[in-house]
Parts: sequence; C-alpha cells; structure tokens
Amino acid sequence: MPTNFTVVPVEDAQEITNSVGAAGSNKPFALDKIFKEELQEDNSQEEEVPKESSPFINPENDEEQYYEGKNMALFEEEMDRSPMVSSLLNKLANYTNLTQGVREHEEEAENEDGVRRVPVMVPQMGTFIGVYLPCMQNILGVILFLRLTWIVGTAGILGSFAIVSMCCICTLLTTISMSAIATNGVVPAGGSYYMISRSLGPEFGGAVGICLYLGTTFAGSMYILGTIEILLTYIVPTAKVFKEGGDTDFLNNMRVYGTCCLVLMALVVFVGVKYVNKLALVFLACVILSIMATYAGVVKTLIEPPEFTVCLLGNRSLRNEKFETCAKTELVKNETRTTDLWPLFCDNKYLNATCDEYFIVNNLTEIQAVPGLLSGVIKDNLWGNYDPAGEMLEKKSQPSVPVPEQTEDTKKPYVFNDITTYFTLLVGIYFPSVTGIMAGSNRSGDLRDAQRSIPIGTIMAILTTSFIYISCVVLFGACIEGVVLRDKFGFSVKKNPVIGILAWPSPWVIVIGSFFSCCGAGLQSLTGAPRLLQAIARDGIIPFLQVFGHGKANNEPTWALLLTVGICEIGILIASLDAVAPILSMFFLMCYLFVNLACAVQTLLRTPNWRPRFKFYHWTLSFLGMSLCLSLMFVSSWYYALVAIVIAGCIYKYIEYRGAEKEWGDGIRGLSLNAARYALIRLEEVPLHTKNWRPQLLVLCKLDSNLKVKHPHLLSFTSQLKAGKGLTIVSSVLEGTYMTRGADAKTGEENLKAAMAAEKTKGFSHVVVASNLRDGFSLLIQSAGLGGMKHNAVLMAWPAGWKLAQDSSARQNFIETVRETTSAEQALLVAKNIDSFPSNQERLTEGTIDVWWIVHDGGLLMLLPFLLNQHKVWRKCKMRIFTVAQMDDNSIQMKKDLQMFVYHLRLDAVVEVVEMHGSDISAFTYEKTLMMEQRSQMLKQMQLSRTEKEREAQLIHDRNTATNAKAARQTTPDHVHMTWTKDKVINERNKHRENMAVKDMFNMKPEWENLSQSNVRRMHTAVKLNEAVVKKSKNSQLVLLNMPGPPKNKKGDENYMEFLEVLMEGLNRVVLVRGGGREVITIYS
Repeated sequence: MPTNFTVVPVEDAQEITNSVGAAGSNKPFALDKIFKEELQEDNSQEEEVPKESSPFINPENDEEQYYEGKNMALFEEEMDRSPMVSSLLNKLANYTNLTQGVREHEEEAENEDGVRRVPVMVPQMGTFIGVYLPCMQNILGVILFLRLTWIVGTAGILGSFAIVSMCCICTLLTTISMSAIATNGVVPAGGSYYMISRSLGPEFGGAVGICLYLGTTFAGSMYILGTIEILLTYIVPTAKVFKEGGDTDFLNNMRVYGTCCLVLMALVVFVGVKYVNKLALVFLACVILSIMATYAGVVKTLIEPPEFTVCLLGNRSLRNEKFETCAKTELVKNETRTTDLWPLFCDNKYLNATCDEYFIVNNLTEIQAVPGLLSGVIKDNLWGNYDPAGEMLEKKSQPSVPVPEQTEDTKKPYVFNDITTYFTLLVGIYFPSVTGIMAGSNRSGDLRDAQRSIPIGTIMAILTTSFIYISCVVLFGACIEGVVLRDKFGFSVKKNPVIGILAWPSPWVIVIGSFFSCCGAGLQSLTGAPRLLQAIARDGIIPFLQVFGHGKANNEPTWALLLTVGICEIGILIASLDAVAPILSMFFLMCYLFVNLACAVQTLLRTPNWRPRFKFYHWTLSFLGMSLCLSLMFVSSWYYALVAIVIAGCIYKYIEYRGAEKEWGDGIRGLSLNAARYALIRLEEVPLHTKNWRPQLLVLCKLDSNLKVKHPHLLSFTSQLKAGKGLTIVSSVLEGTYMTRGADAKTGEENLKAAMAAEKTKGFSHVVVASNLRDGFSLLIQSAGLGGMKHNAVLMAWPAGWKLAQDSSARQNFIETVRETTSAEQALLVAKNIDSFPSNQERLTEGTIDVWWIVHDGGLLMLLPFLLNQHKVWRKCKMRIFTVAQMDDNSIQMKKDLQMFVYHLRLDAVVEVVEMHGSDISAFTYEKTLMMEQRSQMLKQMQLSRTEKEREAQLIHDRNTATNAKAARQTTPDHVHMTWTKDKVINERNKHRENMAVKDMFNMKPEWENLSQSNVRRMHTAVKLNEAVVKKSKNSQLVLLNMPGPPKNKKGDENYMEFLEVLMEGLNRVVLVRGGGREVITIYS
C-alpha cells in the first residue's frame, strides 16, 4: 500500500503551519507531535569537566532542539540519547573556543538597567599574529642580550654552535610532536597543559602541568632579574641601595629591586591583562629593533669598526670606567704626569710612589673591542676558554711578564670571572632562550584555524630564531675581541653591554630594547602561570590545589596569582640570573620530554582516534627529541634534574592515590592495554613454572537482598592472603535473566567494588546473572579471567545454614562447586566462620597458624601460612605443621623427614607428628552414622511439605538418640569400644520427647550391623581426626585442613556435608584446602 508524504519546507516555521493546513485530507502530522521529548545529555557525572562527557563538542542548549515531520519515525525512540546529524553538525559549526579566563573588567559592559552582558568575541587571529609573533617574542629575550656574547667568548664559536644546535634541535623536534598533538582534534583553551594531560592521562598531565607551571614562574623570576640587572648595571648604576663592596652587596641590590619590580608587575597583572596584551606588541617591537640594530652594527664593521677600545695591562683586561687614558703617564705641557690609572695600582699619584709589581713590569696596551668582520679575530674565538671563579680575564696571545700572585689583586681594577665556567653550565644557562614554543598553542582559543596555524607558525618561529641565534654566534665570534666577549657585564668597555658596542647606531638601542623586552616577558610569565595553575586546579586532579581554581568575578585567577608571586619571589631571592636559568631549564625540559613521549606513544599505539592533520612526524623523531631532552637535563645539572624528576614523581603518585579519577582517553591507558595484551599472550605461550605459582583467586561472594556483600571479611581474608599481588576476581551470581536483572547486576558490581575498596582488596569485580546459582558458579569457574591471567584457586565461605535450608540447593551447589574446581584442576579454599576472621585493621599479637597435613595435594597447605605471614595482621603468628602417623609408620623418622622437608622449603615452622592408632570404632561414631543415614532415608521417603519434612526428620533423630543411648548401656558388643558417659545419656534422655508414634510409622530399627560400612569408616575418620585437631589446635588463630573430596557416586552427597561438619566441629576459624592437582611449592631455587 503506497504511503503519502507531504513535503514541508524548513525555511520558515509559519510556512510549515500553512503547508500543513493546506494539505487537505492527508492530515499530516508534524514531528513535534511524535517527538515530544527534548534532546538532553546527562552531565550529572561530569560536573567538573563537562566537555569530557561527549566525544564531540558538548552543547549547552540541547533542550531547544525539536524535530518536526515523520521521516525519521523509525528512530523516534532513540532521539532522547542520540541527536540528529543535522543538529550535531549545527552545534559543531557554531562552536567557538575562547581563551580560558582572560575576560576583563573593561570587557564587561553594563546596560542602563544595570544588567551585565559579556560580549563574545569570535577568534580572528591568523598564523602570523596569533602564533609566529608570540613565539618570537618568548624565544628572543634576556639570554640573547645579556648572556649570548659571554657564552660565545667562554665556549668558543664551535662550542657555542654545539650548544645552540642541541637546544634548537630539541625544541624543533618537540615542536613537531606538539604540532601532531595539536592538530589531532580541537584543542580547547588550555594549550600545552591540555594537550599533555589528555594525551598522557591525569597523572602525567598533572605532574607535567605543575612542572610547566613552575618553569613559567621561574621564567618570570629570570626576566625580572634580567630587568634589574640592566637597570642597575647600565641605566641607573648610581641607584643602588647597598654600595658595592663585594658580590654580596650586588646580590642584595638585586633582591631589593627585584622584589619591588615583582610587586609592581603583579599589580599590573591584577588590574588587568588587557594592558599586558596591548603592550605585547610594543615589547616585541623593541626586540626586533634591537636585533636589527645588531645586524646593522655587523654590517657597519665592514666599513668602519666602532670606536670602543679595551685597555690591557700585560695580557690582563682592565675595568675602564674610572679612567679615560690607557697609559701609565702622559705628557702635559712638556711635563710627565701620572694618569687616572696610576693611583689604582700605586699608593699615591706621584711618580715616586710604590706600585704593584705587575703594573711596573708590564706595559699597557689598547686594542679595539670590535675589530670587525674582516679582522680575522674569528680564528682566536673558535675554541673555548673555561676559567674558575675569581680568575682574571686574560688575552692569551698578548705577551706579559708573569709575577707571583698577590692577595691584593682582587682590589685592583681587573675584570674577573664571577663564576666557574664549564660546558654543561653554559647549556643550562642558554636553554631558557629557546623556551617559548608553547606560546602559540597557549593561544589556541584565539586562533581562526588552530590546526593549521600552530604547526606552521611555531615551526617558522623556531627556524627563524634558530637562524638568528646561530648567526649571532658566528658574527659575535667574528667581530668582537675574545677578552671582551668573556666580559659578562661589559666592565672593560665603559660598562656597556657587549652586544651594545656592536649595535648601530648606539648601545642604548640594545639597553632600552632589552630592558623593555625583559619587562614584557616577565609580565607575560606572570600572566600565563596563574592561568595554567587555575586550569590544573579546575580539572580537580590535584585536590589540595582546588582553592586556586577560584578567582574574581570576571574569572581572573587571584589566588593563583598570589601563589605565583610567592614562588617567583624565591627565584628573585636567589638573585642570580645564572643560577635561576638552569632551574627553569629543568622544568621546561621535563615538559618537552613528555610532549615527545605523548606523540610517540600515540603514534606507536595507532589508536583509531590518532589522526593528526600535521603529517610530517614520526615516532622516531619523538623518541629522539625525548632522549635529547633527558640528556640535556642531566648535562645541564644532574642534581637539578633529579630534583625535577622527584617533584614530578611525587605529584604523579599523589594524583594516582588521592587525585580525582578522570578518563580522558589518554595514551598511557592505551599503552597499558597493549602491554596487557602482549603480556597475556606471552603468559599463555609457556606453562607457568612452580616457582612462579601464586594463588590467583576467584572469590565467590554472596550478596544479600539489598545487593550488599554478606561476608565482607571474606574480602579481608583475600587481601591478607594476596598482599596486593597476583590476580583477584571477586564475583557473585544473581538468579534470573539479564534483561530483568541487568540493573541489579550493575548495582551489585558497584557494591562489590565499594566493599573491595573498604577492605583494601585489589582486583576485579564481576556479577553474572544466571537462571540458577549452580549454572552461575559453573560459568564463573570456567570463564573467569583472560588468557594467561586466569584464576587457579577458588575461595568461598562455608554454607553454614545448609542444614536449616528448606531445600537441598545450598548443599548441592557447594558440592557441585567442589566437583567442578577439581575437574578444572583448580585449588579450593573454604573458610568456616568467615565473619570471625580478623579484619585488616586488627593485629594478632600472638597465636599460631596450624597446618594439618593429611594428604599431599601439591603443597598448597604449606604455602598459605607463609603468604599470610607476609601480611601485618598475621605477621606475629607462628606456623605449626601437624601430620598424622598410622600404626605402621615410624613417627620419629617421619618427624625428622618432615623437619628436613620444611627446612628445604625455607619455612619457619614447628613440626609435630600425631599418632592415630587403629582403635575400635566407638558407639558415638555408629550413632552419628545412623542418624546421618536415617536422615537421608527419611528425606527421600517422606513426601511432605518442606517445613513438615524438617520437623519429622528432627523427631526421628531425637528418638534414635535416646533409644540408642539406652541400648548402649544394656548390651555392648564385644567389638565396640563405648565412649558414652552416664551424664551424656541422661542429658540426651531429658532433652527429647516421646516419639514412638513416628517409629511405628516407619518401623525403623537402630541396627548398627545394617549400616553402610563405607559411611562408618568415613565417619570414624572424621571423628578421630576432629578429636586430634581440637586437642592440639583448639586455641590456634587459624586451622588449615586438607579437604576430602566428594564421593564419586552422587547418592552420597548428603553424607559428604555431614562428614565435613564433623571434621570441623569445635573449631573457630577453619580453612579447608583442596589442591588443584599440581605442585605449587618447590625446594629448588
């Protein structure tokens, strides 16, 4: 039958109404009458991070979406949880991603009625403005202007080239890895921290996030120290609080002015980030202008070298800020007079003064500080000159007359080396100059196309800055005199920065440019670090940092800013740029290491979601970058590297144990899955050796009517037995079908997990639904575990109420479980009175664990007490081993052999042999057997209700007990050794009522000769063994017994439970142990 459709245009809702009305007799229905339910996503479990609840962008206004028409009626029942494709695409198209937490007071406008509105800005920044320039500004900075010339002079051109190349290659490889991660989907605001945490998981993400935060904070300290160094050394050298009398005064000046500068910058950041962002372009212009002035100065040296000169006494460089003429004397009006230099080495200004010996025997020489590009000075600067602290700077090629060193030399106007220099130190000092590659990814929310802009802009910035640094290394070495290059603060060139004397037109271009560059970089650090800490705190992965997730009304991270200022002050109190630089190098290298690790892991795992648009990456490049980062860490400073690793490790473990559980689809989880799969396959390839055997437990728990664990101490005993090692599967069975009890199964599994957590049991939980308990237990025994990680032992509680049960299901389930574990060659542990077992909080201060070794079924009885002794609950309990000697056994020799066996097993245990002679079967044994058989026979014959069956069976038992007691007193067979006493007979007689009517009904006679001799023998063994165990081990903390197997003939199942009850009678804590048919302990190493 054909179906009529009415086509309705969707442009206008009014047209839809008119079209429907005009359809006439067809009377079409609108979809809004079919789909009345709104599309809503349940985010109740993801309140903290709502964006993680969906693999796509999580909409906020799903309730406004309606579907009209009837074309999709087939899917109407799924609309409440699965959105239409058109709706999903619309939300993705309208998604905007703004930078987190940068809205300002000024951006919040108020209407006339006082209602605030926040304008939403659409990201419009491209590659050049959004990525390239910020990276350039962060990479080029304080090290270039204040330390690069010194590094070139100390390490030489070749050494400096090696340092710059290593650091630039490291950052380039990291940028390639970062580009792959950044282009693998939408990167929300949060930048590098977001990428690392979502790629490596919350533990690694939190650890690396804190390292990145500390690195950014100490970078702020370094930039502030650079600012103050420029201020006090070159701009206003007279504005010192502490007049220079030594290095201590200089450091104190740095501390005072650095603290004031930090407070001022923090106030600027607190007032508004908008001002910092507006000034960023100015600061960048200063950097570019300074670099252009440097290149211009290099070109000018080809035409005319600068006029700056250096004064050398012998081959020693002199500080020339206190004198103008590089000579001892000068001719003034035909009169020889001393220069301003003379009093610095002599006791007065007259020619007859007593002078320094080195000053007397050596001449003064004036050389050009910047010989020029064509001077050939590059040959002298190829190799390094590493000197200890306090060493005078000397030009090695200059002739001089040596004299014995004097202690007064430190007071002379020589230029001294302030710190001991070596190659690895220079690596640590230089590396911060290349830390700025994350600037583009941190602005991912402001970019028009982040997946295109971040790779291109960052790589271009790296290549540009690498060219600048390498070219500067070569040009500095080719233009500037080596002794000047090693002058860190420019004392030998009138206290000008060394790079400034090369610049054109004036050194002040470099001074002013570097000053504003350091100011801008410091402000950027104080702006970015608090927001990074706020992002970490709001993720909730580090609980004690959650207070720093709060901010002002406009989302400004006030508390995070205060913490950042406090940590930054620590770096300023160090007061040395050279000491702070290696610290932040460690944290940035740690961050870059994990960026490379994230890319390598994702690439090797080949997860389906790993589809970066940036294709020019490979896992080998990521591993190379990771190795280079790790090498640079230990090359720069091995002790700082260890501290950084310890900090990251502590944060990792803290998040692992105390942090919020987050599932971000990270690569570490994928790596764990791959490693687990590989390990499972390898485990299954080769059978397990006895030396590696340990109980892998399947714990069969029982849930009550509320789906709670009925015996939580069973889980305590599991954790005590396992001590967190090996496999533990805690499982339970619900009766019914999964369709009807699926929710109960999930609830039960959650309750199992909660109970396991409360009892500190590490393992897995599983609840299955089966038509009956028997099938469920069978299913678990057969299929629990995976591959090589399958259980080899089953732990369960003794069914204490099996006698009182209305049917035989409890007994039958237990016996069938025993049979199935035996058939599956799995060990079985059955704990009696499990609720009386100690909890994990208890400590047994004394007592014994008694092992009754009747038959050898693999040595599990020997292994269990040793495992229990490893746990703090049982640690102080002694181990005793009992074995049974028969009439034909030599008990003395048995004890010696057992002691030797225990010694070879390396067990600390007391050995005892119990003799059980072939005594006559007692009347008590016959009576027990008789009652057992009559109970079984009666339950089979009587077709009464369950309640009546139990009552009648009890009456028969009572009558037989009284009658047999009387017969035992009157006639005693010769072959029976009576064990009944008069008091016991009287008690039994008074205990029961007359029940002759029942006897007549069934006509049952207590004839012992008609009893099954097999049952009599079994009962005799149970009674005699129980007597021996009770005598020796009644007061022990735990008794481990061999568990006899069930009869092969299922007709004897009823009697089997009675035998076990008799065997354990009178004992408190008992564990019946049945081996799995293989050796689990060995005497060999």
